Amino acid sequence: MVARCGALAAEGVDFVLVREKRLEAGELVRLVRAVASAARPGGMRVLVARRADVAVAAGAAGVHLSGQSGELGAEQVRRVMPGAVVSVSCHEVKEVRRAGEAGASLVLFAPVFGKDVDEIEVVAGVGFERLREACAAAGGMPVLALGGVTEVNVGACVEAGAAGVAGIRMFFEAGLDS
Repeated sequence: MVARCGALAAEGVDFVLVREKRLEAGELVRLVRAVASAARPGGMRVLVARRADVAVAAGAAGVHLSGQSGELGAEQVRRVMPGAVVSVSCHEVKEVRRAGEAGASLVLFAPVFGKDVDEIEVVAGVGFERLREACAAAGGMPVLALGGVTEVNVGACVEAGAAGVAGIRMFFEAGLDS
């Protein structure tokens, strides 16, 4: 993973999200530091999923939040990391508005396209019209399209108003998983 982050940074990727639910805090801090070290020469910034404590300890650029009520929020992250990048997962237009009001830096809006498991759609995509609505509701806050994004549909996501895209499979398909 660390080597892949260096390659992604060299390709111009802006952010990498470290999302390790099973690691204890100390192990996660070490991982985030290693990823940040690999990413730094290319200018890529590291976000940590839901763990502001780990982000602070590791010197990460920020935190990625789930956007669900009752969980850590952007305003709480800003208290401990005033200059942090705070991204929030959103699945509905009203969640995009709420993230902006709470002080999020950017939103990952998903799923634009459906999620397939073994070639069976398990989650339907919301489509370009909903992505357009989310981008309009963001009021200038960057929205990244997520969910089924490929090199083929990146341009259409940007045309719909997305500031960029986020993904996992797209980077694996690009041959960066070695």
